[in-house]
Amino acid sequence: MDLLIGIIAGAVGGNAAGGVMKNLNLGVLGNSIVGILGGGIGAQALSMMGGDAVAGSGLDIAGIIGPLLSGGVGGGALLAVIGTIRNAIGK
Repeated sequence: MDLLIGIIAGAVGGNAAGGVMKNLNLGVLGNSIVGILGGGIGAQALSMMGGDAVAGSGLDIAGIIGPLLSGGVGGGALLAVIGTIRNAIGK
C-alpha cells in the first residue's frame, strides 16, 4: 500500500514541481512518468530506512502521511534532476 501511495504522490509531486519550475518542465506526461519513478523510489527508500516503524503502517493517518510526503518529494526531486540534465544536454 505504501508503494501505491508513493507512486500517486510522486505523479502529483512531479507535476507540481514542473508547474513551479517552468524551465525544468517535461510536459504533463514526462512530469508524471518521472514523478512516478521518483515517488516509487522515495516510498521504498522510506520503507527501507525504517519509516514503517516511525510512521506506522496500515491505513492510519501516520501510515499514509509518510509515503505521501516521501513520494511527493521524491517525484519533485527526480524531476528537478532529470530536467536539469535535459537542459544541460540541450544547450
